[in-house]
Amino acid sequence: MAISDPMLICGGAGYIGSSFCYCLKKEGYHPIIVDNLSKSDGKVVSDFEFYNYDIGDYDKLSSLIKRRKIDVVFHFSAFIEVSESVLYPEVYYENNTAKTISLLKACIDSGCRYFIFSSSAAVYGIPDEIPIDEESLCFPINPYGKSKLMIENVLQDLEQKKRLKSVILRYFNASGALPTLETGEAHQPESHIIPNLLDVALGRKEYFQIFGTDYPTYDGTCIRDYIHVEDLASAHLLSAKYLLENNKSEIFNLGSEKGYSIREIINKVEEITKKKINVIEGKRREGDPPVLIASSDKAKKILKWEPQHNLTSIIDTAWKWHKKRFG
Repeated sequence: MAISDPMLICGGAGYIGSSFCYCLKKEGYHPIIVDNLSKSDGKVVSDFEFYNYDIGDYDKLSSLIKRRKIDVVFHFSAFIEVSESVLYPEVYYENNTAKTISLLKACIDSGCRYFIFSSSAAVYGIPDEIPIDEESLCFPINPYGKSKLMIENVLQDLEQKKRLKSVILRYFNASGALPTLETGEAHQPESHIIPNLLDVALGRKEYFQIFGTDYPTYDGTCIRDYIHVEDLASAHLLSAKYLLENNKSEIFNLGSEKGYSIREIINKVEEITKKKINVIEGKRREGDPPVLIASSDKAKKILKWEPQHNLTSIIDTAWKWHKKRFG
């Protein structure tokens, strides 16, 4: 079954959302971006149909969905900084939870049938077993993860009442840049490891700080599963096709199924950039689990999703994009 076009991309001016939009455009689709540009410089929106709306604006969203006969909504709009969510939980519950509920209501009231939700591995908290599959218990340890899990629960309730079908995608660490270099990872402010390391390699920052060297891991630093943004984009398109063909809600992990420590990422960045990274060691940040590694077997089996990139490709594309943007 063909995917209804156009599709609405909420948060399409951000890192993952814009990457997905370029991938859709390459496949011949017409993505419509809604974004309030609060966390983006908006450079990509000139390439797409764009509306500077907040996802909490029920009237504007419901009108747009009705007018353009939107049947599939992809929701990338969220605040994502774990440490910030610990300091300002009310901001995260307002933006990630309350405004998303308003968006869901606009979808339902306007006749949209399908919703793809960008969730997070943060919903798992500190897992009992590694790798983490979708049946693992969800006990998020920070407001960011809690805000995502709340929406997962809402979507499951809507599924039970046959109000809206959805696919929930639990990302692990999104990273890398599109090989075509249209867009890459840049947050405001930047808190993610790879772009921060690349800023040091380019001389834009003096040092990289490791937050915690006493975790119960093989080198004392946190271990994460890094997945290329282009692989995430392909999973979103496959999820939309799955929904239309099966009319059934699902939850999928999206990760590479490989874990790398902070020190291993530093070493790989030094190898690819040929630059020595000045590193200082600091205390742990509140809300950071020691290890998060995905089991993505379910997505591979049901969606027929196969990641195409490895860690070398992730850092290589990120470095090329970083040099293009800042070099």
